[in-house]
Amino acid sequence: MKILFVLTSHDKLGDTGKKTGFWVEEFANPYYTLLDKGADITLATPKGGAAPIDPSSNTPDASTADTERFEKDPVAQEKIKNTKVLADMNADDFDAVFYPGGHGPLWDLANDANSIALIEKFNEQKKPIAFVCHAPAALKSVKSNDGEFLVKGKKVTGFTNTEEDAVQLTDVVPFLVEDALKENGGIYSKGEDWAAYALQDGNLITGQNPASSELVAEKLLASLN
Repeated sequence: MKILFVLTSHDKLGDTGKKTGFWVEEFANPYYTLLDKGADITLATPKGGAAPIDPSSNTPDASTADTERFEKDPVAQEKIKNTKVLADMNADDFDAVFYPGGHGPLWDLANDANSIALIEKFNEQKKPIAFVCHAPAALKSVKSNDGEFLVKGKKVTGFTNTEEDAVQLTDVVPFLVEDALKENGGIYSKGEDWAAYALQDGNLITGQNPASSELVAEKLLASLN
């Protein structure tokens, strides 16, 4: 099992002067879930090099068994500091792709031509494509072979408008994940705010929030077995 993880390179939270990046739990849980089952995982970002960690996800409050394992794992830490350049990645070399969230992807991966082309290629090859929390933002401009938006007519979820409101970033983010999925024709549904909720429609797997990362990883794993 060769799996590509695509993370954000973006670390500025709009004009707030605060930092963002990827959400540690949404990386750590799927990373270890898949790694422990023997997956060979490659990490890539639009710029390559260090993937920025969202400081809000790196606090005692946001800590989980997986984030603690990551904190003590020099190999994983090294991988995060030295990600590959996304443009150099080829879907032919992997069995699946996974996008962890955090607010960063709303700014870069949503509009990144290399990311869009890569997801389209994975989809064309009918390989699993998985996204959690804010990462479905990366599907915003992705099309299917028929020229329609990839999410059109598909069951999808992602960070809810009410969750974005709860973290008081509705007016900071460039767009809302829930709205973008609906506007592109996705059949959007959600669980309770902050509860684990994930959906699979064919090869497309989406999770609602950080708590959903484990469900997404499990669905991805099942798709590969």
